[in-house]
Amino acid sequence: MKLKGERLAQVSFPVGGIGAGCIGIAGNGYLEQWEIFNEAGKFRHNGASHFLVRAESMDGQLVDIRVLNGDLPRDFAGEPRGTETMFNGFGWGPDADTFAALPHFKECELNGEFPVAEYTLSDPHFPGKVLLTTWSRFVPGESDTSSLPVAIFECEIRNDTASTLNYTMAGTLLNPWSNIEATNAIEHNGPLTQLRLCNNLPEDELGFGELTLSTDEPVVSCQEMWYRGRWSDGLETYWRNITTPGPLTPRPFTPRGNYGRMSFGRSSGDLGTIAAHFTLEPGVSHVARFVISWYIPNRANTWNGNMDELLAKSGLRENRWKNYYASLCKNAADAARIAFEEMEETRTKVFAFRDAIHSSTLPAACLEGATENLAVLISPTVLRLENGEIWGWEGVGPRKGSCPGSCQHVWNYAQAMSLLFPDLERTMREVTAQYGADEDGGLSIRLMLPLGIPWGAFHSCVDGVCGEVMKIYREWKVSGDTEWLRKLWATAKKAVSYAWDERNPDRWDPDQSGILTGRQHHTLDTELFGPSGWLMGHYLAALKAATEMARICGDEAFGDLCDSIYRKGRKWCEEHLFNGEYFAQQVDVKDHGKFVSYANKYDSPNPDEQVARLEDYYWNSEVGEIKYQIGGGCEIDSHLGQLYASLYGIGEIWDASMNDSTLDAIFKYNYKPSMRDWANTWRVYALNDEAGTVMCTWPHAESKPAIPLGYNCEVMTGFEWAFGVHLALRGKLCEAEAVASAIRGRYDGKKRNPWNEIECGNNYVRALASYAMLQAFSGFRYDMSKKMIGFKPQGSGEFRCFWALGAAWGVFEVHNGVQKVQLLHGTLELERLAVEGTALTVNDQAVGAEYANGEWRLEKPILLKPQDCLVVRC
Repeated sequence: MKLKGERLAQVSFPVGGIGAGCIGIAGNGYLEQWEIFNEAGKFRHNGASHFLVRAESMDGQLVDIRVLNGDLPRDFAGEPRGTETMFNGFGWGPDADTFAALPHFKECELNGEFPVAEYTLSDPHFPGKVLLTTWSRFVPGESDTSSLPVAIFECEIRNDTASTLNYTMAGTLLNPWSNIEATNAIEHNGPLTQLRLCNNLPEDELGFGELTLSTDEPVVSCQEMWYRGRWSDGLETYWRNITTPGPLTPRPFTPRGNYGRMSFGRSSGDLGTIAAHFTLEPGVSHVARFVISWYIPNRANTWNGNMDELLAKSGLRENRWKNYYASLCKNAADAARIAFEEMEETRTKVFAFRDAIHSSTLPAACLEGATENLAVLISPTVLRLENGEIWGWEGVGPRKGSCPGSCQHVWNYAQAMSLLFPDLERTMREVTAQYGADEDGGLSIRLMLPLGIPWGAFHSCVDGVCGEVMKIYREWKVSGDTEWLRKLWATAKKAVSYAWDERNPDRWDPDQSGILTGRQHHTLDTELFGPSGWLMGHYLAALKAATEMARICGDEAFGDLCDSIYRKGRKWCEEHLFNGEYFAQQVDVKDHGKFVSYANKYDSPNPDEQVARLEDYYWNSEVGEIKYQIGGGCEIDSHLGQLYASLYGIGEIWDASMNDSTLDAIFKYNYKPSMRDWANTWRVYALNDEAGTVMCTWPHAESKPAIPLGYNCEVMTGFEWAFGVHLALRGKLCEAEAVASAIRGRYDGKKRNPWNEIECGNNYVRALASYAMLQAFSGFRYDMSKKMIGFKPQGSGEFRCFWALGAAWGVFEVHNGVQKVQLLHGTLELERLAVEGTALTVNDQAVGAEYANGEWRLEKPILLKPQDCLVVRC
């Protein structure tokens, strides 16, 4: 997406690694958000770290010099930071270390296509065209490549004058540690010049860390540190040094001793600079490459206050683990070495992925959601633990994570990692199986860190537990690894049967009726006290998935039981929850007697207090009603179980016409082209004339409880994306585009950051539901247990779309009536291809295959390699 002017104001484009953290690059190119210090770091700056370019004539005269930034886009009165500091921030103007008042480029345009951002910078006074490209080593199927703690920067300068000129690109990095032992050092390692910034704490100490700035430019000059002084002495001296033509005069690092402030503004550590020098004749270009790398390997749970008690109860010895990237590199300098050694190969893969996915011909807003939200995976929302496991927050605040523990029913919505990095997604299933069982036989909603500490007494959640069953099914179908499924089958079976397990205090379906009559905790943070299309859809889909998995795992009796319960539940759901327009909830909000019968230990460990606690939270005594119910409402997720079932290949869970009618009703009643006249009593994520799809409406006012479902009048992008995906999957393309356009219209760069869709915090993982837009529009389906992939695009005419199954990824294209499946990366063994047509060739060669029921069955398996093509002609 291309942005300029006021649409750069809220941009922060992340570059980094999965579970490694990232650096957020502002819309004007400023290195704004340093989220690499094992915590969220929204607006955590790293002082005057920056890049700069200089031009000088061949006779040694300065022609021009500019920081590689555009105009400051916001906060002209200073950045609001509460009461944490005086003399900088709001009321003192922009901080000096933003370099907003130093010469910079007048024009700045961003082409952001995750994982690559390209900043085109121009100024009438600078003699050359400048392109700053920054990118992450994000390669689907290569999880270790994608987890290195580095951010890569390339500055291309083209001399568009009639004279030969000398150019300099300089990178400056602040040592963020102000302890006495901290050091800056220039090192020459092979072709690399590296500025290493270390705090020199013991390597096993929690705060140990290093940053490194590296370049492979052959001609460089360096300053290990800036001038130390008071006020703006450091910047005054640096600007005098850097505007003097020729190489920088070296300034070796000297120990700090007890000296106080080192630089200026917010910079309390030592800054160092590497300047790369090169000469360009007229019309010639050169690319100077820099890498910022980090190594802060030691982590601990710093968000739970009672860790000593929790460790003692769980028998763990210490609250400590390492970031996974510590197994990939020895230190920050080594991470940069790896990045440079693998630069050409990795860059080719990254840009091939960028080009492939962004060349998809989905409607613009749908494609933006699918691609730009992938930024969540390199944000501090995602941790990669010592053995490579993924653990995640729901989102993150400015400094802390928001809602820990890989929350099941939030991560249910995320559809990207399972297809792009299925090895990482499987670790989440494995960790849940190992650590997620609670004492009653359910699955914990969250997982504590360090792993092995139980989450504690809290409800298992219907959508979370059923979602876990469906995700085990999905991971099996993505991988085709039936042995893996058999290892996880006990977990899946236990999760499904918890619905009727007598130890389940919430009594979801005690009679194996297929009807969720019990108390049901869910992702909107409360409980339903009666069956709804929303949670019943999850239950039916989980039962249907369990039926197939049980039979594959040799558990025929349990498979038959699940099938029987599913059939009863489906029949009842269609007869009793579908109201002629949509699936609603069946509940008598006035039935106090039945309501209090659900009081249990989760309300209070003291039986005498349980009813009182339940009533205190859920009973509206003023009108005599249960609070937080849907009743006759039209809820945005009432379709969701069918969406998961369709995406994963589980199949139809209820009548397709009822499902379509439900989608139509949600769009009719919940989609709002303007929020101006909509009353929202909850959190505000859309306002004024912005559009969005709200959580729940009550078309028939008499069916609305006095205090209805929580968050009911909000818009939240993850829920909207899931709804939009299902619309597209069912061929409702105009409506799907409207839903997507409403979301991306709110995240336009002017009002909100296009690479950070918020919900309960930043980089909210539920937004990764948007990735399934690719699957919905292309009709991509898979079952690697049968070595099958297939496509059935929505609409007619020319079409192109990216697809991935881990390391095997490519594009599907329809052109002139010919359908082509091309592999761009990895290998893929196939025995079946579900693409409609009359003739099949592989690399223009006929292949033996039988076509029936929309599927080609190959006489012999084929192994596809990069650039191989399957072509189906109609």
